[in-house]
Amino acid sequence: MGFARTCSVALVGVEGVVVEVQADLEPGVAAFALVGLPDKSLVESRDRVRAAIVNSGETWPQKKLTVGLSPASVPKGGSGFDLAVACAVLAAGGRIAPKAIADLMMIGELGLDGRVRPVRGVLPAVLAASDAGYRHVVVPERTTAEASLVPGVSVLGIRSLRQLVAVLNDEPVPEEDEDGADADGRPDPMLAGLTVPGGGVGTGLATLGGGPSGPGGGEAGFQGGPDMADVAGQRVARLALEVAAAGGHHIYLKGPPGAGKTMLAERLPGILPPLTRQESLEVTAVHSVAGILPPGRPLVDTPPYCAPHHSATMPSLVGGGSGLPRPGAVSLAHRGVLFLDEAPEFSGQVLDALRQPLESGHVVVARAAGVMRLPARFMLVLAANPCPCGRYSMIAGGCDCSPTAIRRYQSRLSGPLLDRVDLRVEVEAVSRSDLIGHGAGESTAVIAARVGEARARAAARYRDTRWRANSEVPGHEMRTRWHVAPGALQAAERDMERGLLTARGLDRVLRVAWTLADLAGHPRPDAGDVLTALQLRTGISRGVAMAGGA
Repeated sequence: MGFARTCSVALVGVEGVVVEVQADLEPGVAAFALVGLPDKSLVESRDRVRAAIVNSGETWPQKKLTVGLSPASVPKGGSGFDLAVACAVLAAGGRIAPKAIADLMMIGELGLDGRVRPVRGVLPAVLAASDAGYRHVVVPERTTAEASLVPGVSVLGIRSLRQLVAVLNDEPVPEEDEDGADADGRPDPMLAGLTVPGGGVGTGLATLGGGPSGPGGGEAGFQGGPDMADVAGQRVARLALEVAAAGGHHIYLKGPPGAGKTMLAERLPGILPPLTRQESLEVTAVHSVAGILPPGRPLVDTPPYCAPHHSATMPSLVGGGSGLPRPGAVSLAHRGVLFLDEAPEFSGQVLDALRQPLESGHVVVARAAGVMRLPARFMLVLAANPCPCGRYSMIAGGCDCSPTAIRRYQSRLSGPLLDRVDLRVEVEAVSRSDLIGHGAGESTAVIAARVGEARARAAARYRDTRWRANSEVPGHEMRTRWHVAPGALQAAERDMERGLLTARGLDRVLRVAWTLADLAGHPRPDAGDVLTALQLRTGISRGVAMAGGA
């Protein structure tokens, strides 16, 4: 009779639950039972663990073996429990001292030869272990850098089960050859468990560029990041983009094809400030679980950019899938930019599903297998043509769309969704003088510096609160705690009385006005800041000069 226990982590979205792995050996017919609500991939660990132990030179116990995963009520899946199960079995059989593994957290998949393979979600798993009080974690060697991002946790990276047994028994550690990319340039097979096929296409940290550029739009090559200096003209749109970056505001770009809507959206991440340490951990955890964390880059420190195709389904956008839900595009864009090009071509139900995360900064996905809460505080960028043919707003454009077709096309973006968008900008067609005769506009670095200064002013204003950007402050708090200049809101109040603004719209105009004041260095918004914010939201000229960075 033998008993041993160790611990691992079950992931529910990006949140981890500590699971105690118990192994019990009893006299009887040799059998292996795995209990505790495992899924199919976890049930298969019985064969992987048995083969890994035998091929590591250890003896498989010829007794009745029961492995329990506690708490039994939490669904468990994936191959990350293999290492903990194998060590619990060896400790129950006397090969390892049970006390040596009782306070260890183990995460890793076992190959049939005993090698320890990396798995997705190591960072959120180690974070959960740290929160539960564990200070020693064993992970695959390839994910050591990711696990080491959590402070106060001692991380041991191993290549094989043989090495771990030797370390726990204070024996000489055997050398193991490191698998890697071969001379033919084939990818490292040991990294296969870290990525999901197709998971990085158009999502998360996907590389921008590579496509042809139109006269005033399209994609530009990604050489150290797209530069705002590449954008011809678009003075108002450039100002709106700077305001969006400075305050974390959502923006809607409407204009004819080739005007530069995609170019502007692609350059937005470049003018956003770098992620803080806490934000980097949040983003890295989501990308690790989703399987799109780039190998060799354990920490994501730049705002992500996610641009799904307009054929995206609701589960792919907000999260979901069979079994336990998986992160969607809104979570992959957490602390970054979610760009929906050709927005009217998206399903109406899919677009309206964005309304809740736009307000709350997170998304709750409920399925039969469980409920998952995922972070989703992103900046939404919508881009659309004015009509199906795209020439409605062009001078002598020759639009042949009927008024009914134009209204139907524009109504695909619902009023409640657009009411949550702070900035609505008409992107005009690029003129010949702007395209050929213009000098280089302000670069990304210059605009990013101004954005950083504005963000610093906002952070100083909110230093005693949980908010850091103007877009995060609730409307009631913004109205009652931070006051604008006397009489500055008169124009906004008149628009509200006329039905041009909703109560939510007034709050969003107030937030944008504070961002404009931060950019201008004003202590509080004046009437000019509010008028500019109204013009950027309604598109109605207010007689103010739209000073941009062109």
